[in-house]
Amino acid sequence: MTQQAKGPLLAWYGDDFTGAAATMEVLAFAGLPSMLFLDVPTQAQLSRHENLKAIGIASTARAQSPEWMDRNLPQAFKSLLRLKPQLLHYKICSTLDSSPTSGSIGRAIDIAANIFKPEAVPFLVAAPQMRRYQLFGHLFAGLGGDVYRLDRHPVMARHPVTPMKQSDVGRHISEQSERIETSIWSLEDISAERAPALPKTPERIQVFTIDSIDSNTEAAAGRLLWEKRVENPFVVGSQGIEYALVRHWIKTSTLEERPPTKGVGHAKGMVTVSGSVSPTTAEQIAWARANDFTLIQFDVTQACGATADLDAEIGRVVTEGLSAHSKGGYPLIFTAEGPDDPAVTQFNAVAATCRKDISKINQSIGTALGKVLQHILTRSDIRRAIVSGGDTSGYATQQLGIFALSALAPTIPGAALFKAHANGPMDGLELGLKGGQMGSPDYFGWIKDGGGER
Repeated sequence: MTQQAKGPLLAWYGDDFTGAAATMEVLAFAGLPSMLFLDVPTQAQLSRHENLKAIGIASTARAQSPEWMDRNLPQAFKSLLRLKPQLLHYKICSTLDSSPTSGSIGRAIDIAANIFKPEAVPFLVAAPQMRRYQLFGHLFAGLGGDVYRLDRHPVMARHPVTPMKQSDVGRHISEQSERIETSIWSLEDISAERAPALPKTPERIQVFTIDSIDSNTEAAAGRLLWEKRVENPFVVGSQGIEYALVRHWIKTSTLEERPPTKGVGHAKGMVTVSGSVSPTTAEQIAWARANDFTLIQFDVTQACGATADLDAEIGRVVTEGLSAHSKGGYPLIFTAEGPDDPAVTQFNAVAATCRKDISKINQSIGTALGKVLQHILTRSDIRRAIVSGGDTSGYATQQLGIFALSALAPTIPGAALFKAHANGPMDGLELGLKGGQMGSPDYFGWIKDGGGER
């Protein structure tokens, strides 16, 4: 695929770490050289990878307040804009994790609109390849053998930070900004080849959500995003944005369809840390227990106490993890085995009585898991690791000295195996990242075996 001289085809800013990485995997496995940076890339870093056609930045915005966004997003957007991408994507979770006070998508759109001045903001959260569907404005997500409307989804309706009470995508984001006015590019519009109908209310930001349920509607979304990139250079959505663009590029023969990507082989040693309380992760932990992983539970209540208590807990699990590895085991350090784990109830009780803000406690837990991972990796010969949990991945990987990731091998969409780029000992580390709701039951074993399409 040819690239115009003015810059990359696409740049993206991920509101959580695993989602930002999932965006890269869609592009990389489609044959587009892509790299995800953990912060705004320096010119020296970019000069080492001059052939990149897509560049991303990972953040923890999904776990942050609107005030944090006001301080951080303008500079991040402007830094990506200086790369002169043809499209800039604000990447959000495919299940809309956000609220007016935490990870506000509406506030991010407010900030971007002031910078990009778009005619409208296309909003595509559906990703049929991941069993995420938008139908007449409402979002549905698959789980197991069923598909649920988002507000009735067994996981998302019980999310510990942003429980979903609303399936109407436009209404959900409208509640996060007084400036946003939404409309829908519906299945009927797509079938009739009608352009999105946008209301023209002065001083309002026009956002249109895009229905998508199959390969045809996905290709239509990709065509619209690409053909309207001059008028609407800023887009919001899940990695469904990239799936749609790739499908359009393949359909128009501007990109060749690639054969399945193979794995990279079995790991001689691997360590996993998990901060997710999702039922999906609970299934994966149960599979690991039955398949000879060594499970070590991290006591998260220590994050509510003194620093010395948390440090002692880090030291304990590091010692147990190294011991397991020395015996030929695969240590899996986890905080809870799903939302019904008694550890969750115990943590909530302790957190309610301490004087720390819950967001700060969660950040301390993610950082502590990162320290555990860093200590085990630097004190052993392990060169493959997994971090489970979107917010956990962001906090944990910050402890490893990594500045960027590139794709190595796929598993299920959204949970690939990556290669770490660092200036220190973590350079070349093979790293699997997954959000709490992502991955097959045998995901940890799949990464241990090197990934690869099945």
